[in-house]
Amino acid sequence: MGDGAAVAVTRRIWRDGAAIDGARTLAGEVPVAIVVNGSTFAVMMASPADLGDFALGFALSEGIVDAVGDVESSEIIAQADGIEARLWIAPALAARVAARRRHLSGPTGCGLCGIESLAEAARAAAPVTAAGPRPSPDEIIAAMAGLAAAQPLGMATRAVHAAALWRRDAALLVREDVGRHNALDKLIGAARGAGLACGDAMLLLTSRVSVEMVQKASRLGAPVVVAVSAPTRLAVAQAAAAGLTLVAVARADGFEVFCGAERLAWPG
Repeated sequence: MGDGAAVAVTRRIWRDGAAIDGARTLAGEVPVAIVVNGSTFAVMMASPADLGDFALGFALSEGIVDAVGDVESSEIIAQADGIEARLWIAPALAARVAARRRHLSGPTGCGLCGIESLAEAARAAAPVTAAGPRPSPDEIIAAMAGLAAAQPLGMATRAVHAAALWRRDAALLVREDVGRHNALDKLIGAARGAGLACGDAMLLLTSRVSVEMVQKASRLGAPVVVAVSAPTRLAVAQAAAAGLTLVAVARADGFEVFCGAERLAWPG
């Protein structure tokens, strides 16, 4: 992976009473600055892949812009100490951004660092009213089982998260990152940038479901969210209020539905 998302390093293993020298592939991680009209809006630690998708998805999920067309141009610029993802938007939108600007400089996957008020942290998720694909339990289990094979960075490093868009009779659209929020932002950017309809889709996550993941998922518009790990109580409340179906603790032998169970095609 020439983009630096995966890097081979040498290391020594001690196992079964013996030392062995060899190489291991590790996930890359770099500071990525989201720069809007020449001013830094946020700095996140991220995997240096699919950064165009990341910048667009972050702008959409964080309310910097409302639609793909609001971004007039973009570019990814490598710097000596990181990468800048530069977005240019209309002056009217830029003024709105300036009013709520935040500067994030924190750990990988930080979803709420630097926000300016408690109200912003608890902002309501966007309503999702699409009927959805009405997946059966078997389809949900099969979709999650097939996700691992669609994660090249994950298979190489065993150290990243993935977010995927599942649509019946279509290949999974997957994005990966060391941060779970970043992976979802990349997926939002890829799906919305390609003009994909998400009202008939499921969002698959390899992480737990916290409230900020629900807030971002609602921006994508996929009405069914399926995650490997459990949600928080606030995430369930936000998902229910937004009209999302939240499926979690998804394993090979089953899953748990926390809200919106009527969207699933139950046997019988």
